[in-house]
Amino acid sequence: MLQGSTIICNDFVSELSEAIGNQASESIFILVDENTQRLCLPTVMKINKLQNSHIVSIPAGDEHKNIDTAIQIWQYLSEHGATRQSLMINVGGGMVTDIGGFTAATFKRGIRYLNIPTTLLGAVDAATGGKTGINFLGLKNEIGVFAPAKKVLINVDFFKTLDDKNFRSGFAEMVKHALLDSRKEWNDILTIDLDNIDFDFLKQKVEKSVHIKEAIVEKDPKEQNLRKALNLGHTFGHAFESFSLLSNKPLLHGYAVMWGLLCELYLSVIKFNFPQEDLLRLKYLIKEHYGTFSISCENYEKIYELMSHDKKNRSKEINFTLLSDIGQVQLNQTASKEEIFECLDFLNNGL
Repeated sequence: MLQGSTIICNDFVSELSEAIGNQASESIFILVDENTQRLCLPTVMKINKLQNSHIVSIPAGDEHKNIDTAIQIWQYLSEHGATRQSLMINVGGGMVTDIGGFTAATFKRGIRYLNIPTTLLGAVDAATGGKTGINFLGLKNEIGVFAPAKKVLINVDFFKTLDDKNFRSGFAEMVKHALLDSRKEWNDILTIDLDNIDFDFLKQKVEKSVHIKEAIVEKDPKEQNLRKALNLGHTFGHAFESFSLLSNKPLLHGYAVMWGLLCELYLSVIKFNFPQEDLLRLKYLIKEHYGTFSISCENYEKIYELMSHDKKNRSKEINFTLLSDIGQVQLNQTASKEEIFECLDFLNNGL
């Protein structure tokens, strides 16, 4: 168990039952997508007090994390008698916990909610930290609020239902946290065999990864300063995601983050003499397990334009989190357009 609101479950059913407490079953709304309804909801429904709860099902995929789906959820809550005393339980990956947290935080100015992340990405990233939101006008998480879950319950057994791509998507955020933390954690993460997962060791590393994030969020819950460290890899990464959505070729978040990390560590080499051997270690990891992101030089201007909309930016300067070494964070950094294009060249030619 971690400090704060996140629980790494040893007995998921009893720990979820305790988190629900004396909440009346009829006032509980369980949000799932079409995948978690089939694969994960049966485990959740083993709790007797949930037998008369409401099931709200939405389509799977980040392309559905939008205002139309939010309206669908709000409408269901309204039509089925949800009140400020109701409880929402979000069962799914980052898309479900993001939009579930957002709709809970805004319905009747806020109802309590629990997050049960069913993906590795959801566990180590989206479900913890209190950020909620939806995509808008082709931009990632453009609309949202800071509204922490009452509890986050992580059941590592759910990760066994993931295909390779979705597992690797979540692993990207663990790589980011390791880079932010220490050389020991970076070395440990690189020992994980993505082709043959040791789930006992993974559970330890998930707990460590969530702890790294929670320690940062606790000091800066609304991203005024230190929390910006968690955006490592995301200035490029979010632009890659937005570009892929506009191209009708959606990317998994973690893949975009991995390619974003490569660009931003390359920029760290340029700006702060970040160790090139660690850049190469990341490059080989990506080459082996994530492949390439196909962009042409003709797309650079559009990606640059998308980066200019990043929420971290100040005035017209694009804001980056960079590293001078493993665990040595440099916040509020900027780069010229030429340097950004050089990073994209490295991404194109380096893999």
